[in-house]
Formats: sequence, C-alpha cells, structure tokens
Amino acid sequence: MGARGMTHLRRGYTVCGLGSVLAVRSAHRAVDGFDSIVSLDSAVISFPAATVMRSSSPRLLRRSLLAPMVTLAVPALHSLGSKLFCPLASTKTSCQCACARAAGGHGAEQAVAAEAEQTAAGEAPRFRWDAFGSDLSESQKRVIRGLSPKLPNRCKALMTRVVCLSPRDENLGALLAFWVKAMKPKRADWLLVLKELKAMESPLLTEVLEYALLEDSFEANVRDYTKLIHIYGKQKLLQKAEDAFHAMKGRGFPCDQVMLTALMDMYSKAGDLTRAKEVFQEIILLGLPLDKRAYGSMIMAYIRADMLDRAEVLLKEMEDQQIFAGKEVYKALLRAYSYKGDSDGAQRIFDAIQFAGIVPDTKLCALLVNAYCLSSQIDEAVCVIRNMRIAGVRPCDKCVALVLDAYEKADKLESALAFLTELEENGVTIGQEPSQLLAGWFKRLGVVHEVERVLKDLTQDMTSNHRVAVSLE
Repeated sequence: MGARGMTHLRRGYTVCGLGSVLAVRSAHRAVDGFDSIVSLDSAVISFPAATVMRSSSPRLLRRSLLAPMVTLAVPALHSLGSKLFCPLASTKTSCQCACARAAGGHGAEQAVAAEAEQTAAGEAPRFRWDAFGSDLSESQKRVIRGLSPKLPNRCKALMTRVVCLSPRDENLGALLAFWVKAMKPKRADWLLVLKELKAMESPLLTEVLEYALLEDSFEANVRDYTKLIHIYGKQKLLQKAEDAFHAMKGRGFPCDQVMLTALMDMYSKAGDLTRAKEVFQEIILLGLPLDKRAYGSMIMAYIRADMLDRAEVLLKEMEDQQIFAGKEVYKALLRAYSYKGDSDGAQRIFDAIQFAGIVPDTKLCALLVNAYCLSSQIDEAVCVIRNMRIAGVRPCDKCVALVLDAYEKADKLESALAFLTELEENGVTIGQEPSQLLAGWFKRLGVVHEVERVLKDLTQDMTSNHRVAVSLE
C-alpha cells in the first residue's frame, strides 16, 4: 500500500479496494456493526466497525487491515493482469473478424474503440462487437460481397453484423443501440441500411425499421410509418400494422390520405370488407381527396367479397370524375364477370376498359370470349375473335380452344370446322391446346382415320408458314 493510502489510514479513513478501485469512507459512520467494504474486482470483504474505528495507534490499524488484503491480493492481481492482457487475447478474435472489419473499414474501428472506451469507463458491454461476423457461412459472405460499394463505412460495419442474425434475435436491439452510440448515424445512414436490407429481402427489415422509428437520429415521419404498415399488409400481419398505426397517432403525427389508403388496401387484400369500408368512409369524412388508388382498393374489396354491382357503381363514380382505375382493377372485375358466365357484365366492363383509354390485349379478349362461351353465346364469341383480327390482335390458343369446347358441348361439328377454316384462311395457326381438344373430339366420334387422311392432304398444300399441327396419338 502506498504512502497516500497510509495517509488516509492515519486520518481515520478506511481504504476500500486496490489499484484502480479506491473508495474512501469515514470510519465514524458504522452501520449494523460493519462499515467499509473492500472490493477487489469480484472479491468483496467487510470489516467490523470496531476494527476500523479511529485509533491512536496507526500500527494497530495497519495490522488489522493487512491480513484480509493479503488474502485478496492474488485474485486482484490476476484480474488486473487479465485486463492488461485483454488486447493480446482479442488479437486472435480480431484476426477471425478480418472479413467483417475489412467490409466495415473505419466504421468497425470506431465501434471497437467505443467498446474499449465503454469497458475502460467501467461499463461492461452486453456483447462483443467483434463477436458478430467472426464465423460467417458461405451465403453470408456472398451477401456481404454483394453490398453496394457506395455504402459508407459506418453502414457497412452494421450490415456485416446484421447478416449474422436471425429473425427475432435478442441481440439485434443491443447491436443497433451500440451502433447508434458509436457511429452517431444520420437519417441518410438509416435509409441506406434499410435500402440494403430491402434489396437482399432480409426478414430483419421490419425489426430494424421498428427500432429506427424510435430513434431521434432517424427523424421519423408519417411516410416511414406508411412503409411499415405497407410491409405488414403484404405479410398479412394486421395486428402489427394496427399497432404501428396507433403508435404513429400516439406520437402526434397527422393521418393523411396516403396512410389511410395503405390501411384500406391492407384490409382489402385480407378480405376484411367491413374495415375497408370504415377507412373509406373516414377518408370521405375527413375531406381528403380520393384518388384512383383509394378507389381501386375499395373496388378490389368489393370484388373479393363478390359484390360486383357495388364495384361497378364505384367504377362509374370514378369515370364521372374523370378518374380511371388501373388496368389490373378492370381486369379483376372483368375476370369476375367472365368466370360467372355473366356476358352482359363482362361486355360492360370491356367497353369501360376501352373508354378508359386502355387497349385490350389478348388476355382481356379471352376473358370476354370465355363469358360468351359459358353463357352458350358462341356466335358472339366468334364475333369477338373476328374483331380481334381486325384490330390486329392475334387470337391466342386459349380463345380458339374456348370456342371449340363450346361447339363440342353444343354438338356442332360443322360449325367448328367452318370456324377453323376461317381462321386458316386468315393466316391463324392452330396451336397445341386447340389441336389436342379437336383430336379428342374426333376420337370420341370415331372418325380418327378419316380426319388423319384429310389433314394429311391439307398439310401438303399449306405453306411452311401456315401449318396445322394436329396430333392424334
């Protein structure tokens, strides 16, 4: 013990600890028979108050303290030595983490320095920063190599460690907290990290975004919460999306039309018509504008609920305001009418598609043909195919197969052959699907050989560009 410690003893104070741990307490404040505590790292011992009371003989006091301190000297020196040689022990770990530090660059050095400073200050870190990324799998190494080269070092330092974690890992929060403390990121850094997580389709995207929303450095706004709700909506996690919505309102952020539309779209895709209608009415009551996205989400909710008439009413309401839905909304409504065999409804939507300035493609025309075929209006279906050829849209195999199937159900072979002849004359080649359907029909009629002979004669007269590939095997 040094001269300074002996000076404290002569003044009637108890020296607690050894080396860097030194606490001084008055020997006059004895409580419950014990006063001072000597703490040497993990070793703790208490001295009776009578032993450390002010004495006229410093030598006696010195003798009373010497025995317990000698007992504790060995573990104290061992602990002190382990601290002194900690950098040497961590050298091996640092070598193992060379890949992670190389990717993190100066950002990783900052994190390690911050951890050393935290340890020196007596705050034991909850984890070792270098422990993350020390044992990478091949897939994780590929992900790290695929990071954007423009990513700042502070972001790389985090990304090279996030890839080591699995969803709902308890270490993620501690890792992000340490990164924030060491790197002091700005909003731009958070956005770059989230962008990389989205690009690699990481399941940790939502967890990192949830943490970032509560960080002052992220500077969260309404649109950030909208993105989180949109992600939850895709995953059909309605409760989490609602919790995020209430958390946003609890923080005083205004609820705008974009946010409400995202909620309505989520309920629509989940098949919850009641809540979708509630959000739609809330938008109207708040006086917020209704755009094609809001209308489209509500129309899709009605379609999923098989309320096609209500969906069509909203569609006409949009047209009156010169607002036109997207092609997918029209296609969904046309498909619903087509599968029900409602040719009138399908024709109305098909006309609305053209009124909206959308050029019908082969798939839209096939849905209209299917509606007429299911309602046994074969002549109208053939008329649709003729109009397709006039408009320069090549009839697909599906359209031809639908008409042939309708002719077979109506037992109109001659009409079917006339239809095929008309297609051939206009340069339309019959594909595999209608060919197989026609071959099966001929087999059921028992005229396979006659048809084979006729088709063989036809193929000899046809050019190489207009061949009929019919397989009767």
